[in-house]
Amino acid sequence: MTRKRGDRPEVALTEGAIRVSWKGKVRTILPSPKPADAEDEADFFVDLDDIVCWDPPDDDAEIEMDELQRILEAIDEAFERMGLVVAYE
Repeated sequence: MTRKRGDRPEVALTEGAIRVSWKGKVRTILPSPKPADAEDEADFFVDLDDIVCWDPPDDDAEIEMDELQRILEAIDEAFERMGLVVAYE
């Protein structure tokens, strides 16, 4: 099955944040501090509990579990292309 453009989240790494655009909505993900017990030497740490809703004006729309999974896959692919490592907590 072929996916159409817009069917996948677009990921951009901005100054100190990840910007995800998908289906006309945007979510800005700020880095979390490195957890004290983190074994990973990641370039960017993401607290999954912070990814709940889209940015305004869509902040009343929750990010569904299947959307979150697709977003995380897109982030992983983008970081891999850039030679960076992202860790989720």
